[in-house]
Amino acid sequence: MLEIVLPKSNISIRDNLKWLYILRNLMIVGESILILISVYTLNIQLPQEELWLVLFSICMVNLYTWMRLKTDEPITELEIFSQISIDVFALGSLLFLTGGASNPIIWVFLLPLIITAIMLPQAYAWNMVILTSCTYTLLIGYNIPLPAIEPHLPDPNLVSPRMQHYLHTMQDEQYFNLHIFGMWFGFVFSAGLVAFFVVQLSKSLKDRERSLADARESALRDERVVSLGTLAASAAHDMGTPLGTIAILAHEIELDYPEHRFPGLHLQLKIMNEQIDRCKNALSVLSASSGEMRAESGKPMPLLEYLDEVLSQWRAHNTTSKINLNIEPNIDVDAKIIADRTLTHSIINILNNAAEVSPANHGIDYSANWDSQFLHLKIRDHGPGFPKEILRHVGKSPVISDKQGLGVGLLLTYSTITHLGGKIEFFNMESGGACVEIKLPILTIEADNDKYGSGQTEPAIS
Repeated sequence: MLEIVLPKSNISIRDNLKWLYILRNLMIVGESILILISVYTLNIQLPQEELWLVLFSICMVNLYTWMRLKTDEPITELEIFSQISIDVFALGSLLFLTGGASNPIIWVFLLPLIITAIMLPQAYAWNMVILTSCTYTLLIGYNIPLPAIEPHLPDPNLVSPRMQHYLHTMQDEQYFNLHIFGMWFGFVFSAGLVAFFVVQLSKSLKDRERSLADARESALRDERVVSLGTLAASAAHDMGTPLGTIAILAHEIELDYPEHRFPGLHLQLKIMNEQIDRCKNALSVLSASSGEMRAESGKPMPLLEYLDEVLSQWRAHNTTSKINLNIEPNIDVDAKIIADRTLTHSIINILNNAAEVSPANHGIDYSANWDSQFLHLKIRDHGPGFPKEILRHVGKSPVISDKQGLGVGLLLTYSTITHLGGKIEFFNMESGGACVEIKLPILTIEADNDKYGSGQTEPAIS
């Protein structure tokens, strides 16, 4: 069954915390590089001890986040917001030590706001707007100015007015160039980060829309299957009594016309009784498929034995069709499969459809192989193939086309195999004919012994 994970689930929130951990690591590396460039390349005298102490505190927070991700305790949205708020205070401390609002990388406050808007609901985003705006405002009036930007002029008595004007002009140009570089770097970094998040968000939305579309399609298909199951139960109930009456009358007529006096009529009555029994068995299958499953349904069975049983049941009602068998396991392993009754009738239904459209001289191809996890079945006929106009709808919605041997049976087959964790594909062969490929999970004895021990027989799906 398809499981839809909501964006506010614990799994999604844990993924958000992982992203926050990664982004904080990038922030630590980036801030370290900026400090080293400012001190050793631009020769800006910064309070290094205080800056490295702030970075060390951020590293400790990230170490706690790493340890938090190792636990199984649920992560809340408030915890995510608290960690982003700590990052805001850390960024505010770094900017306080490096010029405050005059620092050209003051734009960095946009990053926690973007992250909050993407990861958390709208209420948290507005709170982050207030927090970052207040921090930015405080940094305008309270900060340690950048030493390289402050004027350091010689004694005015020793420098001519013209030289003083020239030095002021050079320092203004240096200040302007520093801001231009900071603005450029901020634009490039912000553009890349926004593009990255937008692409990831768009991908997540597309994946979610695809999951919802698959869920809607599965729900509609299941609704059709439930409706068919209800009709099957109703038909089995309504037809049971008259069919039983016909069976009794046919048996009495057979007794009234003994074989030694009416051999021809007796033979016809015998065939009619066999067909009545077949109809009664079909009604019992309808009841089982609609929810009254028999006790023997769903039991583990050796894979080779199960494949032989399916073919035997199909042969019991189809003795004239030719079938070409090819059974080759990929590995030498004793495997089992859940012998579900609905699965058996699903495979038989595909074999019947293939036999109806295949010429008698060609028959149908039936191949099976398996590995340690999956059974792969391929059933191919040599008929005209699936019509193009209905090929994409086969198995997903009822298709009525008696000439091609299709109907609601393939819808039930598709639903059954999907429910059991398998996959089924329908396509036409280039050389002619239609092909159905089925992939089903199997059970292995090795896995059973490892999981349950020698004293238990309950298998586990690989």
